[in-house]
Amino acid sequence: MIGVMWYDGWGWGGWFLMLVITVLFWAVAIAAVIALVRYLTAAHRGPQAGPPPASGDLGWGSRRAEDLLAERFARGEIDEEEYKRRLALLREHR
Repeated sequence: MIGVMWYDGWGWGGWFLMLVITVLFWAVAIAAVIALVRYLTAAHRGPQAGPPPASGDLGWGSRRAEDLLAERFARGEIDEEEYKRRLALLREHR
């Protein structure tokens, strides 16, 4: 009678396996919801991450090029003379 009531097949191993499968199921379900939310919110943002340029302001591409040049100068990849020369060239051709 007791064997029928407690399912005398797997014992504690069955309960442990059921616990592991349940935890894995909920982990996958939560990860899927998070991925879906991130995907849907990224689709609404569009391809540009920065603000649109104001009227009379530099275009987004020009500002990004100057920012990249300033970063290279700050990291020491180019010297001051090279920075000034390239900055003047960028501003001349906008």
